[in-house]
Amino acid sequence: MAKPNKQDNNKPRVKIKFLNLLLVLLGADLILLFAPNVGILNSVFYIGDVIGWSSLIVGILLLVLGFKGLYQKR
Repeated sequence: MAKPNKQDNNKPRVKIKFLNLLLVLLGADLILLFAPNVGILNSVFYIGDVIGWSSLIVGILLLVLGFKGLYQKR
C-alpha cells in the first residue's frame, strides 16, 4: 500500500523583533514600578505624582511603540 502524501501546512511563520520585545518589557516595568498609588515602588517609597504620572505615560507610549511592529511575517 502506498502512503498518502502529507499535506504541507503553509502557515506563515512569524518573526518577533527583539528591540520591540525589549520596548514592551521596559514599558511594562515602568508601569508596574511607578504607577501612581498602585506601583511597587510607590508602596515602599514616596515618589511624587509628577514622576509617577510621567513614567506611566512613557510606559504606555513604549508599550504602544513596542506592540506596533512586534510581529512580522516571514
